[in-house]
Amino acid sequence: MGKEVIRVVAAVIEHDGRYLITQRNANAVLPLLWEFPGGRVEPSESETSCLKREVKGRIGVDVEVGAKLGEHQHDYTTYQVHLTMYSCKLPAEARPYPAAVADLRWVTSREFLDYDFPPADEKTMSKLLGLVRN
Repeated sequence: MGKEVIRVVAAVIEHDGRYLITQRNANAVLPLLWEFPGGRVEPSESETSCLKREVKGRIGVDVEVGAKLGEHQHDYTTYQVHLTMYSCKLPAEARPYPAAVADLRWVTSREFLDYDFPPADEKTMSKLLGLVRN
């Protein structure tokens, strides 16, 4: 039997040349790694509505979902993640805070290399942003 495929969406939120990344909780799968905010798509849910729900839940603000930036499949030992990234914008008055994440930061694309991301995110980021770890 094939591996379970988990559909995940992530919001790439850029503001003044910096990107919003969030840190996974200590008790999460892949604890304390950094990622773009987002989460698992429920079976009956669209990717867009999932992204809005997950971003609001994680960083406490609404998000405007824009263009699909890319997608990538990554094999973990017991399951496969199908990750789709979307360009997103925050309303001008939005003040994101770590509602259901350990921390959040605004970083430049060059600073991504200073943070540890899950393998699926890293592959997609390098495809999107042309980033490769040394």
